[in-house]
Amino acid sequence: MDSLAATVARMPALRAAVAADPSSHRVLTGERPTGPLHLGHLVGTISERVRLQRSGVDVLVILADYQVITDRDVADRLSDHVRGAVLDQLAAGLDPDRTTVFAHSAVPALNQLMLPFLSLVTEAELHRNPTVKAEHAASGRALSGLLLTYPVHQAADILSCRADLVPVGKDQLPHIELTRVLARRFAERYGPVFTPPEPMLTDTPELPGLDGHKMSKSRGNAVPLGATADETAALVRRARTDPERRITVDPDGRPGVYGLLTTAALCLGRDPHELAATLDGAAALKRLTTDAVNDHLAGHRARRAELARDPGLVDDVLARGNARANALADETLDAVRTAMGMRYGRVSAGTRSAS
Repeated sequence: MDSLAATVARMPALRAAVAADPSSHRVLTGERPTGPLHLGHLVGTISERVRLQRSGVDVLVILADYQVITDRDVADRLSDHVRGAVLDQLAAGLDPDRTTVFAHSAVPALNQLMLPFLSLVTEAELHRNPTVKAEHAASGRALSGLLLTYPVHQAADILSCRADLVPVGKDQLPHIELTRVLARRFAERYGPVFTPPEPMLTDTPELPGLDGHKMSKSRGNAVPLGATADETAALVRRARTDPERRITVDPDGRPGVYGLLTTAALCLGRDPHELAATLDGAAALKRLTTDAVNDHLAGHRARRAELARDPGLVDDVLARGNARANALADETLDAVRTAMGMRYGRVSAGTRSAS
């Protein structure tokens, strides 16, 4: 497996190659719509998608609705979360004429690729995947077959559209490496259909939540992009701090203060240490953070609200995105069937007669 150091070392040359010829690259990225998208998504991943789109890269964004049920029994409010995610992508600057946004469950050929891919991976390899282990431990339940095969599902997402680049954080590198392994194993067994994709490490530092821990929907420590200014103020007010008046950058000793301070600094475009020196106590920090976040998100929220007034917009974007994703996945599945010797008894739709 490629080391992190080797991956980091490849990044300058990879970024230079993309910048030199962006139209020759295709990116697959996406979300698990388990809840509303938040500030961390905007600064960490969505902004990178917009940058790649504007540079001329072919960007596909998958809303992995099937993957929501890998670690939970019920996909609560799934439709709302999918629709909200589309609105947030558009409000941030993604253009459906240049970027493909589609739903996982709407692409049958993508999911059918799971079968040949599962034959190329061992149970032990799946058990070793860090995300599988972490989600299993967090769930407190028996390991489901869907969660165990989650890394292969992600590989099918990437390979179904022949993406050559996948923007990821360092903790997601094992998923991309398994995808690369599957592409090579398929070639060894059946022939060269897939090019192993390259991980593209994102430059944006991870934004901690309001409590100083990793920002996540499940912890309730994030600011949803669709929240109102008043809802944002309430979230910041509830953040736990401490009575010490001097504000310092101390992620381990003062996680609540650190979470608020780094959030305010990012929204204001300032250094956290410099910002800390201007503040006197937690109340001042909370006021500053509230104003900074609301000002930073004001434009996004206004665009989102305007887009939401068009009742057919989200359905139209998904219909167009689903159509293109299906065309790409169908083409890939056809190539896979050909390589595996499974092109038999097939009649084109135009010549099929009624029984």
